[in-house]
Amino acid sequence: MKKLLAEFIGTAWLVLGGCGSAVLAAAYPELGIGFTGVALAFGLTVVTMAYAIGHISGCHLNPAVSIGLWIGGRFDKKDLIPYIIAQVLGGIVGAAILYMIASGKSGFEIGGFAANGYAEHSPGGYSMMAALITEVVMTFFFLIIILGATHSKAPAGLAGLAIGLGLTLIHLISIPVTNTSVNPARSTSQALFAGGWALQQLWLFWVAPIAGAILAGLVYKYMSPEK
Repeated sequence: MKKLLAEFIGTAWLVLGGCGSAVLAAAYPELGIGFTGVALAFGLTVVTMAYAIGHISGCHLNPAVSIGLWIGGRFDKKDLIPYIIAQVLGGIVGAAILYMIASGKSGFEIGGFAANGYAEHSPGGYSMMAALITEVVMTFFFLIIILGATHSKAPAGLAGLAIGLGLTLIHLISIPVTNTSVNPARSTSQALFAGGWALQQLWLFWVAPIAGAILAGLVYKYMSPEK
């Protein structure tokens, strides 16, 4: 239960910090954070939680990460479903807190609510195929970074920084394409509040990250098998 609580809190923070920067700050050009600021915010949520709860739960904060670590031989199968449930619930709570804050402004309209999308709901108008490729590839590399940075032979104490910077880079690349998911819990939490098209397109942001994570787990296990 301590591990699940840590994952719940950590995923809530990821959604509140990352999506919150998009909904509350990036919407106002005069604040100047833009896509770069949102990308950095997502990375910072992971860095801060890696050192806060990494020693408790491993700081997955993401169903795709948990699945990729399981495939890579780093995570016990019996904990997989409980972790995913805790992550999704934490994301929803983070989105609910964000909604309560954002709706406190006069004239508030929910709009996309930092949800992920493709075609007309892609920030740059990218197609479903472009979104699918992007989410698979970005999640693949995210898991390669995680599996490598947390390996027993990797430099000690730097995993959180490498993973957080990796997530920042992923957002810098893919925000224009899908608003960046690589995390089904993050996508689900925002889609539940945005509704409509966001829920209709949510399937891609489960299928693609999980596919990328599974592929990364298999590839990294082959390159650097655990002893």
